[in-house]
Amino acid sequence: MTIASDLVIFGAGGDLTRRKLFPALYQLHAAGLLPSDLRIIGLARRELSREEFIAQQYERLKTVIDGDAHWQSFADRLYYHCMDFSETEQYARFTRGWQPERMAIFYLATPPSLFGPICERLGEQQLLGKRSRVVLEKPIGHDLESSCAVNETVGRLVSEENIYRIDHYLGKETVQNLLVLRFANRFINTQWDQSCVDHVQITVAETVGIEGRWSYYNDVGQLRDMVQNHLMQLLCLVAMEPPNSMTAEGIRDEKVKILRALRRIDAASVASHAVRGQYTQGWSQGEAVPGYLDEDDCNVESSDTETFVAIKAHIDNWRWAGVPFYLRTGKRMPQKLTEIVIAYKSLPHNIFSTGDTISNRLVIRLQPNEGIEMQMVSKQQSLKNKLALETKTLNLDFLNSPEIQRVPDAYERLFLDVINGDPSLFVGRDEVEESWKWCDALIAAWGDQAVPVTGYHAGTWGPAKAELLIERDGRSWHE
Repeated sequence: MTIASDLVIFGAGGDLTRRKLFPALYQLHAAGLLPSDLRIIGLARRELSREEFIAQQYERLKTVIDGDAHWQSFADRLYYHCMDFSETEQYARFTRGWQPERMAIFYLATPPSLFGPICERLGEQQLLGKRSRVVLEKPIGHDLESSCAVNETVGRLVSEENIYRIDHYLGKETVQNLLVLRFANRFINTQWDQSCVDHVQITVAETVGIEGRWSYYNDVGQLRDMVQNHLMQLLCLVAMEPPNSMTAEGIRDEKVKILRALRRIDAASVASHAVRGQYTQGWSQGEAVPGYLDEDDCNVESSDTETFVAIKAHIDNWRWAGVPFYLRTGKRMPQKLTEIVIAYKSLPHNIFSTGDTISNRLVIRLQPNEGIEMQMVSKQQSLKNKLALETKTLNLDFLNSPEIQRVPDAYERLFLDVINGDPSLFVGRDEVEESWKWCDALIAAWGDQAVPVTGYHAGTWGPAKAELLIERDGRSWHE
């Protein structure tokens, strides 16, 4: 028997809610996966009636609504309340007539500076009991100190097991499949260490620029915006030891061990282990695009904020000793791409007369076309060239698989887990803070050495220094 529930979305008028949250909730409703008595309450500053709010959502969801078969029953779930989140007295008005026997899920799709104040006001109204869950969007702070402050404030009012910190990459089907691939297949699991793996690459590339967020982004940069959360989580899932069980505690404990084993990049090593870049004018998707300092909402003549980061990282433990992890992420890249590449070592001796030995690679694609590829060595079908070798790809393609009609969005999985009380795909407090410790050390090293940003043309794979970062080790980026 399910508990009657209310999902309360702070920031219901925001971009995240429009693009991700309501489409995910509608898909879950259409699939019959939402509890029948779940109400969805949107909170935002704009004055709207309930009817106007429902009409607004209908317009936004037109592209995902399959006829009107499910729309009316979904609309019956929707409610709206106009509210200024900084005004204390408005919380009392919002909670008038609140039914305490219903479970409450408070989703904070707001800037992190509001996480603490919102939870404090909810606590004053005694809404953060054992049946309450709080969902926090990334980022959690902008450095270790601010992250600890947010976690301390929220943690005083909500128990850790009821706090769900979202990194939406963890909700992607392929990321979850990474755990299955590693821990459910003996032939892969037994070769997942320094004896077989030469190096690992993780790439998160975006074709877009700042998209009207220049003022916000200029205070953040790509390291804080992408590396501290998304890339660190992917690195942990690749490198972690098998947990004792697939529980939130088991998974989080193993990820924290990786973050603590991640070698700090200090002033002595920063020049050879990290690259900063900033895009200039160029071409993207066949169109001329402005540079970072030429964006419409730029209000300065110069900036040292990075829009690209490449890192050579090491994990100092037995499994990964000597195996470099190459990370890169940037804006205005040639294509939108998120992938993990496991590059295996070459065979110690090549018995075929083909010159260089061809190495195997396991490629895990998260976007745009989710799937897993294994690059294998095979004989060419030829009578002329006996035992000539070529690379073939075994492809597990989720997007174009005939039995899969649609790959669920990450937020669908994460919403479902919050509702069902499963925190295994959410980020623990220790993970957030250990990640910030590592990133803060790198930021401090950049500052100590006055490392400048290097320009790269929009539509390219970053500055030339990023190529040298990996090529000086006799390797190359997977492209």
